Order: sequence, then structure tokens, then C-alpha cells
Amino acid sequence: MSVVGIDFGSLHSKIGVARHRGIDIITNEVSNRATPSLVSFGPKQRALGESAKTQEISNFRNTVGSLKRLLGRTLHDVEIQQVEKGFTHVNLLDVDGSVGAQVNYLGEPTAFSATQLVGMYLGRLRDIAMKELKIGVSDVVIAIPGWYTDVQRRALLNAAAIAGLNPLRLIPDHTAVAFGYGITKSDLPDPENPRHVVFVDIGHSSMSVAVVAFSKGQLTVKSTAYDTHLGGRDIDYALVRHFAEEFKTKYKIDVLSNPKATFRLYSATEKLKKILSANAEAPLSVESIMNDVDASSRLTREQYEQLIVDLLDRIPAPLQRALEESGLSIEQIDAIELVGGSTRVPAVRAKIQSVFPSKPLSTTLNQDEACARGSTFACATLSPVFRVRDFAIHDIAVNPIKVSWEKSLADEEEDTELIVFPRGNGIPSTKVLTFYRKAPFDVEAVYAEPSGLPGSINPWIGRLTVKEVGPSPTGDYSTVRVKARLNLHGILSFEAVYTEEIEEKEEMQVDGESTEPPKKKKVVKKNAVPYVAGYGGLDSSVVDKYREKELTMHANDKLVQDTEERKNALEEYIYDMRSKLEDRYAPFVQPQERDALLAELSKNEDWLYSEEGEDATKSAYVSRFDAAKKLGDPITTRWREAEERPRAAAQLRETINQYISQATSTEERFAHIDEKDKQSVVEKAVTIQKWLEDQSVRQAERPKNVDPVLTAAEIGKKRDEVIYFATPILTRPKPKPPKVDGAETPRSGAETPNPPPKPETPQPELRTEETQGPPEMDVD
Repeated sequence: MSVVGIDFGSLHSKIGVARHRGIDIITNEVSNRATPSLVSFGPKQRALGESAKTQEISNFRNTVGSLKRLLGRTLHDVEIQQVEKGFTHVNLLDVDGSVGAQVNYLGEPTAFSATQLVGMYLGRLRDIAMKELKIGVSDVVIAIPGWYTDVQRRALLNAAAIAGLNPLRLIPDHTAVAFGYGITKSDLPDPENPRHVVFVDIGHSSMSVAVVAFSKGQLTVKSTAYDTHLGGRDIDYALVRHFAEEFKTKYKIDVLSNPKATFRLYSATEKLKKILSANAEAPLSVESIMNDVDASSRLTREQYEQLIVDLLDRIPAPLQRALEESGLSIEQIDAIELVGGSTRVPAVRAKIQSVFPSKPLSTTLNQDEACARGSTFACATLSPVFRVRDFAIHDIAVNPIKVSWEKSLADEEEDTELIVFPRGNGIPSTKVLTFYRKAPFDVEAVYAEPSGLPGSINPWIGRLTVKEVGPSPTGDYSTVRVKARLNLHGILSFEAVYTEEIEEKEEMQVDGESTEPPKKKKVVKKNAVPYVAGYGGLDSSVVDKYREKELTMHANDKLVQDTEERKNALEEYIYDMRSKLEDRYAPFVQPQERDALLAELSKNEDWLYSEEGEDATKSAYVSRFDAAKKLGDPITTRWREAEERPRAAAQLRETINQYISQATSTEERFAHIDEKDKQSVVEKAVTIQKWLEDQSVRQAERPKNVDPVLTAAEIGKKRDEVIYFATPILTRPKPKPPKVDGAETPRSGAETPNPPPKPETPQPELRTEETQGPPEMDVD
């Protein structure tokens, strides 16, 4: 069973695994620890992660990014229309009520929902983990933004199901970072005096702040705050707009009107941003940005900070809001930990420092991988495979949830709504709601503060319809209880509906114990009530359909990849064999063999670059490769034997000489071995030595371009034969010496066996005050 944690990011994602008594961040197929969060579509197959990154510019119309930002949203969401469309170049459209992308896949226009796209990407991360661990991957913990709503979390669970993953927990990214920070600390204080740490995470697209209290064996999230549109991409966009305006005047080109030019400028500004984090000035240069124009410019750090001043001014607000909601003063904060790539910008750090003027900023955590490590630790605690020390997580709900219902006819003054899970409520949490009803009724769950949700996400969460409710046996209102749970994922569900009846039962008595009548005991009886609950997210049948489609696409991708590998193998064999026939293989090939093989290679080369060979099936490449290899293998085998045979013969001779030397030795360690057995070892070694010499002479008489009569494998078998025959004889242990009755071997030269007993001399007994105390004393 694997233990895997995933930091699902908007720019790229990281995968952590638990192994070798620690946490490792694994690398992908190109040895990068971060895998780009991209999905691309082509005429033959999909490209996911790194392979999609290589097509981001050339195939931008069919490459989808911002997966984390699109998930769980609708097409008409304000943020989709006003923000996300500016960071993607694909055509966004409505797919089954949620935002999706229209791409050209297998030569046809195809629409995929954001949930499907995330499922494809998670499948790629699964494959990377499986290749690294060499076992199947199912159970994972995925880090998500803390501001994700119920519908977004359900969409991610659906995407994971499409990828064949089983998320044990969706953990907020700040909680994952805090968990990775706390579980490794051995000096945490007692719960009465916790250590308060502020975690500031500014990543690619958003900013999050969390105030966390740490004590022995636990962490408690006290407050959180967010700015969902403050990150590295916003800084990049400010720089791109600046240089685009400059190039309009300087080179008379409109960079933003050309997507490929915009990509090139984004890449250049990202490098510029990193240089300015350590230098006062930096150059910018973009070769052939558009219309064969080579653009260049310079920027000072002062100009850079002035361009992003609006973004910098937004940083203090989430920090102050989180501090205020935690109820702590700045003096009570023990540390400020910075996480996320954008916290490396000096101006960003300065703004954070301005909120905590008396506290140093700390970077003890790996700013890029802390979230993935914390997620993996969380997965390890939920897995039975690893033993992790007990460390409790007390997380909180970010958005308050309320339930509403229709007013009862019997009580006109009854409230019709109730905040069940207020902001800051613990996760997980279960609440039981009590209703007095004589008829079926509905309960609806919504977010209590829609204005606090990202974009224009629908605040509706779910609806519960309670059926078959009638009057109680006495004709009164039935007491109906509804159990609502905010689970470990931060998702609301209605788990049970039941009525309660109070029954009186007589207590059991032992015969003859008392003449008094038995006492009656009140017992509460629970009767399940049928109900129907509906939530956001996809129906299970739709998820199954998407899952089957994903399996089909995955199989097609693998077939295309295997076909390409066989095509490359055939091409490589053609050029490799042709080159070696004129070089190292020349002495080992007969003229007719060379002519036949060269003809076969030329025929395959012509076919390979023909229209038929350019797009053939896997079996066609395999059959041609095997046919060529059948002609080339005898030649390759002769060359390989000529290389390996001398080494194998030298090893056999060394082994023979070693055993002959031991069998004829006069050393004490071989003295107990029977001479007849020693002689058999010598005879065996001499026999095989004679066979080797005879076969070597025969082989030396044969030309190199014919099949050998002596192979390295045969020599290896003879060596094994000598070893298996001689080793049991020459390593035979010495027999134990016979035991003589009544004699005892001294344990050492200084001891005499069975010494005569010495007469005991009575010692005088000294009694002083000092000798009355204990034999040992503790010294402070």
C-alpha cells in the first residue's frame, strides 16, 4: 500500500511519498520535482504535465492550464469571464452545467469539463507515483486551497474518482504546511501555553494566511484569511503589460494581440522577476518576439516595485484580518513562516514585515515543497502501513453554513433558518437538528455569507427531503432528528434522519430478591425515516461514464506511445547497424550476410520515411524490426562472444587454479579433509582445464565471421560446475574432539579446573553512622 501526498497547484504540482522512514518529493519523467499543471490535446494523443508544457506555445489553442481555478465553476462565473479567460487561450464553454474547454482532439472538436481535465491530470500524477514506487497508487491526500467551496471540493473528489484515486482527505494547503511544520518539532510547549505561528503563503495565483497554535501532539488552526487573486501570475501580468506598452512605441508591435508573442514575453518577464529579487537592475531580451523583431529593454527594482504597487498594497489586509480573527496580539505571535515562490520577492517580504515590525520573517520550511510534505505526512497518519507519532489536527470551517426550512403550521413564530456550522467551526463536526413535524418536510443547506465566496459561486450546498413523517402514536408532533456532518474533506452531508419514541420497560429482577413491584425504565427508541438528499457535484453514473472514457483515452495514449517507441527503435537499429557493419562488426560478418542485412536495412529505411511508414501500426514496426534483427543477431552474437569469451575463460582459469592450490595445500585448515576427496577436486579441475584448452584451440582455428564453437555461457557453466563440486569438500568443518569423562577444559590459561575450596575467614563488622545509609545516592 502506497502513501502519497499531492500538492495540487495552479502552475505546477508536486508529489510526496513516504518511504525509507522519511518523506521524499519524487521527480517526473524529465527529473523535475514539479510537474506543470497542463493538459494538451493533439491529432493522435493527449499530452499531460511535462509533455504538455513543450506544446504550450505551439499548440496553445488546445492546451488547458489554470485547472485549479476552473474546477467547480460555471461558465458565467464573474471570475471565469473577467479573470481566468485572460490566463488561458482555449475556448471555454458550458459542459453539463460547469465550465469546460473545447479542443481539437483526434482531429475532431471535443468538449471536456474542468472535472474531466483535472481527472486526466491527476491520472498523470498517479502514473508518475506508480513508476517511482513500482506499486499501484490509490490512497492519497490532496492539498487544496482553503477557500474551496463545497461544490469545488466535490468536483475534485469526482476528478480523483475519474483518475482511479481514493482521497483519504482533502486538506487545506495552509493546514498541510502547518502539519509538516509541527509534526517534526520535539520542543512544543504544553496546551496551556501554545506556540503561535503565522503561515503566509503567496503562490502562483493566490495568497493565504493562517494563524496556528502548536502544543504537544496537536495543532489548532485559529483563523485564516485569503486574497484569491494575489500571486505570482498577477505580478507577471503587470510586467507584461508594461513591456507590451513599451514595445508598442519602441518597435511598433502589439504583443498582446499575438498569443505566441505573449507567451514569449511571459517567459522573459518571469526570468526578469527572479533576477530582480537579487539585483538592483536586470535586462530583458526576447529574440524574434513577433514579426522577426528582437525586443530588449531594462528594468530597475525601483521601477519594478512601482509597477506592482497596487498588488503590494493588498498584502497587509489578509494578514491583519487573520490576526484580528485569531484574537491574538502581535506580541503573542512567536514566528512568521513564509511559504510559496512569490514570498521570495523583496518588496513582498517588506510588506509582510510592515505588519509584524517586531518579528523576524522565517524561512525554515522549503517554500516550494512544504505543502506536499505536509500532505504526505497527513496520508501517512491515515494509513495503516506507517507508524507516525500521534499529532492531532484541529482544522476549522472557512465559510459559515446555515440550513433553512418551511415554517411549521402549528408555530407561526418558529425560526426558519439556523447557522449550523459557523465560521471557525471545527472539522470534522456533527450536529443533530431537531424538528417537530406531522408531515414530510424539506431542509436546504446554503452558505450563510455568499459575499465571502470566490467569484459568483452559487451558495447552495444541498437539499434534504424527509419522507413518511406523520403524527406520533399519541397524535402529537413527531420528534424528527436530522444528523448533519461536516466531514474530513470539509464537505457537508446529511447522514441520518430518525424519530424518537420513549418506551417504558420493566427492569429485570432475580427471583426471590424483592417482593416490591418491578421498576420501570424509560428507553429511547430510534426509528429510521426514509429521506432523499441531493448535493452539488456529479451523479455517480456520470462519474462512471467519465471514468470509462478516461480509461479509453489512457489506453489510446499508451498505444500511441508504444507505437512511437517501436518506430524509434526501428529507426535507431537501421542507423546503428549500418554504422557498426563498417566498423566493429566488420571482421564478424560474411559478405553475403552483409549484403542481405544492408538490403533489409535500406528497404526498411525507405518504407519508414514513406507515407505508409510515417503513420503505421505498432505491429508493422515490430514485424520489420524483428525481421532485420533476425539477420543482424548472428553478427552481433559473434562480436559479443569475442568480447566476453576471454573474460569468461580468465575467470574459469582463476577458479581452477584457486581450487587446485587449496586441494594440494598443507595448511592446517585443510588437514582434516580426506586425501582421496582432495584428489577428486584436483582431478575435476584438471579435467575442466583440459576441456577449456581443447575448446580454445578449436575456437582459435575458426575464422571470426562464423559461429563460435566455444561460448561465454558454456565457460560460465563449467566454472559453476567446478565451484559446486569443490566448495562442499574444501569448506568441510573440522570434527569435534572426543569428550573425556571427568575432565573439564579450563576457561582460560589463568584458571585451574575445580580449585579446592578456601576456608572462610570471618571479617570484623564495622558499624558507623556512614554505613547505615543507602548503598547508592542520587546526586542533583
